[in-house]
Amino acid sequence: MEPAVLGGKLASSLIAPLVKKLFLTGGPGAGLVDRPVRLTHLVAFRGERRALGEKEVCRLAGRLVGDSLDSPGEPPFPRDEETAVADALGARLLAFGDLDMDDVQAVRLGHRELAGRLRQQASGPGTGTGLSADAGYFLDSATEWACLHVLEFFTRRSTFVARTLVAQTRDQAELIAKVDELITRVPRPDARDTAFERRYLSYVAERHNHLTIYGIDLRDSPDRWPLEVAYLSLEATADREPDPDAGPGENASSGRTRRMSADETLDREPRVLLRGDAGSGKTTLVQWLAVTAAREGTRIPYVLPLRTLIRVASLPVPAAFLGAAGCPLAPPDGWAERVLNAGRALVLVDGLDEIPATDRQATREWLRGLILTYPGNRWLLTTRPTAVRADWLAQESFRELTLAPMGRTEVATFVHRWHAAANAPEYEQPLLDSLRTKRDLARLVVNPLMCGLVCALHRERRGYLPTGRKELYDAALTMLLARRDRERGMGRSEGPEMGEEAQLELLQRIAYALVLSGRNEMALEKAEGIVGRALPTLASAVGHPDPAATLRNLLLRSGVLRRPAEDVVDFVHRTFQDYLAARYAVAEGHLDVLLRYADDTQWEDVIRMAMAHARPHERVTVLEELLARDVPRLTLLALACLEHTTTLAPATRTDVEERAAELIPPRGNEAARELAGAGPLVLELLPGPDGLTDEEALGVTVTASLLGRDEHNGALAVLRRFRNHSDLNVRRQLTGTWHRFDTEEYASEVLDHLDRANLYIDCSSPAQLAALAGMRPWAAVRVSGPHRADAIAAAVPEPGAVTELNIRENPDLTGLDALRCFSSLNRLELTDCPGVTDLDRLASLPLTELVLDPVADLSGLRSLPSLTTLSLVQELPGDDLTETLPTGAPLGFLFLGHHSTDTTGLRGLRQWKSLHTLSLGPLNTELTAADWQEVAALPGLTHLYVNAAIIRNLPASIGRMPELPGVEVLRVAAMEGTEHLAALAARLPGVHTVIMWNRQGHWFPVSDFQPLFPDAEVTLEQR
Repeated sequence: MEPAVLGGKLASSLIAPLVKKLFLTGGPGAGLVDRPVRLTHLVAFRGERRALGEKEVCRLAGRLVGDSLDSPGEPPFPRDEETAVADALGARLLAFGDLDMDDVQAVRLGHRELAGRLRQQASGPGTGTGLSADAGYFLDSATEWACLHVLEFFTRRSTFVARTLVAQTRDQAELIAKVDELITRVPRPDARDTAFERRYLSYVAERHNHLTIYGIDLRDSPDRWPLEVAYLSLEATADREPDPDAGPGENASSGRTRRMSADETLDREPRVLLRGDAGSGKTTLVQWLAVTAAREGTRIPYVLPLRTLIRVASLPVPAAFLGAAGCPLAPPDGWAERVLNAGRALVLVDGLDEIPATDRQATREWLRGLILTYPGNRWLLTTRPTAVRADWLAQESFRELTLAPMGRTEVATFVHRWHAAANAPEYEQPLLDSLRTKRDLARLVVNPLMCGLVCALHRERRGYLPTGRKELYDAALTMLLARRDRERGMGRSEGPEMGEEAQLELLQRIAYALVLSGRNEMALEKAEGIVGRALPTLASAVGHPDPAATLRNLLLRSGVLRRPAEDVVDFVHRTFQDYLAARYAVAEGHLDVLLRYADDTQWEDVIRMAMAHARPHERVTVLEELLARDVPRLTLLALACLEHTTTLAPATRTDVEERAAELIPPRGNEAARELAGAGPLVLELLPGPDGLTDEEALGVTVTASLLGRDEHNGALAVLRRFRNHSDLNVRRQLTGTWHRFDTEEYASEVLDHLDRANLYIDCSSPAQLAALAGMRPWAAVRVSGPHRADAIAAAVPEPGAVTELNIRENPDLTGLDALRCFSSLNRLELTDCPGVTDLDRLASLPLTELVLDPVADLSGLRSLPSLTTLSLVQELPGDDLTETLPTGAPLGFLFLGHHSTDTTGLRGLRQWKSLHTLSLGPLNTELTAADWQEVAALPGLTHLYVNAAIIRNLPASIGRMPELPGVEVLRVAAMEGTEHLAALAARLPGVHTVIMWNRQGHWFPVSDFQPLFPDAEVTLEQR
């Protein structure tokens, strides 16, 4: 019921008397002698002054409900719910006596909030549950109206205004006292502090406004760029997040993992311990927080790198913060303490893992002392995951967060900003394509450090990554294992000193054991055993006999191995595991083991990496064995291995390439499906579009589309290359595979670039409809599924640009009025839209082609005078075609399908003298001689299309056909090859073109029918 109607039914004449009976009036004054009067003492049905009983209240509620039902107009709800509504309203009114508040508090709440309190107070069986929607709406509205009148009643009580003034006076006094206290606690800074802070904040913003990649010495790649240009906001995760939805008896703290923007963590949490792997962006986040705070002037940032602070005798007091961190500015005496006392500081302590373990407890006590002395500030401490135990600062109320790996979107953003900062935009898109198609490379770039390394290597080589990725992994490992810590000024590690080769030896043994077990993680105890067995051979390089200490140092400093759980180790990137395992397998002569697992797709990358480490004769052995098995996937694996082989016997390379050429590029849909069966490895090998025929280009796009289900990143990179292809079949394949990819990404990366000529965009989901708004206009749009006409119209940003609209499988489509916004619409197809009725609403459109299959009502069809093409697949009403079809339309093409002629036959067909093509589908009723006379009377008929079902099932129809000498083109659809076409041929002496379409699953030689049409060209189109 509309609110206005309900307001009329709940007029003041009904509500006001009820309120007066429910509440007692009071005397004059402010009501200050005793405690404020609660509502329970104001209601007339509680206490010693009770004037009503609960039954009387319920009767009053029942009378109000009954009067509302009896008032003029439509009842607000079904009458059979009157008793239930009255009982529920009575219960809510009685709940006034249970509210713990006074009248002033009630007025402050407002009538809606007060009604909500009543609903909560009166909740339970018989208080509105089980009512219909209309009854529930009436009950809630009645409660709100009652509360509105109650509050009006309160404000007119003699004591209310006086008590309100007193309450306001008290609130003002309390506010003034709090402001005075705040002024006392935060004294006005003197001019020296203000002037210094201006200089200091400017220094911080300039000092930390850059990013650096350590360990890269590439000739043309920058190692520094502006932070504001290249900074990427990452996400942090919080484990064991309390679950607010946990039910009774559930452990609300067992929780779930929560993700949040890393640079907003200190806005939500005053104290944060942030963990992150090597290169995950911890220091960059510290810089960003410092620069942001300095520029906004919200807090005074202190950037305190522990590796620098620990070099002095003791950790600094606040007055020495700036000097210990290398800031050349000298603050006024006592400035740091004034900032901290006022709670204005942002203290950023970076790199707990970068100091010896023996100093970490002292660091904790130093930090704890600062927090106790200067509460109210913001604190951030960063560390690698394994440096300290979980909950290390829990007693100090630090919230533990972990930097999350970069996702696909973050990687793309990083690559874009890196190339913008490096002024190298021409290398951006080729690198993104490589990251999408090369799975092991994509697994590598999960943090800013590795992503920056790949960007630098790619630019150094003028847009090409190394031939074979050994050089890339070697550079990454050298950076992580040796150079990065040294070039950042790190001191000695807390455990045994190990060179790069010693670390590699231990890491590759662990990696090989993981690969052999088919796992990605290993028990800490087992890893210690592997290290222990290797130490005797590395004694001179390690100089430490303790496996546990050696492994602990490897976990802490390598940046490659990590401990995701207390007793588990794994590699930070699976690609490092495969690379190191391959290195060990080749060094130990285990190529036979690799070949033994060649059928397992989990070993593909290991085998490919092994080819980079193997000697030339070993490469020949592996590749020949892969080819000898004559399995398409292994042949393609051999081809993929060539990328990693710098030296190889020419005959072997040629053999691999020739065998793979039989598979790539695929020629035809069947070959494409077989190629896709070889798995995601194929995506790296697919060529094009340059140098491919249209057939081969179609095969490549079909293959990539099929692989898009599981490897959408790589598949998208392949399909993207074909977005400017001119072949219609290729473009149709690109539009038809949209549903396998992220809707918006595929629309912007592929669809929006396609040539629209003769091409439909097909939308079936709400997301796809929404994506239309972000693309250039499409002239031809196909919409599938249940969508209202107004939703379809709203989804198209420029409806005036649409000339063809195809709506199918839409039971929700009824009225067509909303489609009138498509002011340039020439062709409309409605397939499986059985609810459509008002075709006459389309009369204002320039429609020339209309396809209906079927609709609910054809009566409006006569209102469309501009049609030249009409297709109908449903029974037509009346006894004559002219009763339904638009007699004034210049029809040139007419298709009549199932049941179309059941009652009308072809009577009245001669009305359309302009008809040049008549197409008869699989009719259910035989054609009479009179029907054919209507056809013979068409002066311009040159094309006759006949479904073969008529010939098979209604042969008498063909027998009644007269000679039609004007017909030049005959099409026979859905043929099985057993049809007798002699009678048809005899009646069409002027035919010069015969086109036959086979029925799916049937094939026959066209030569069987050529003799029947000796003077015509006879062709067969496969379906």
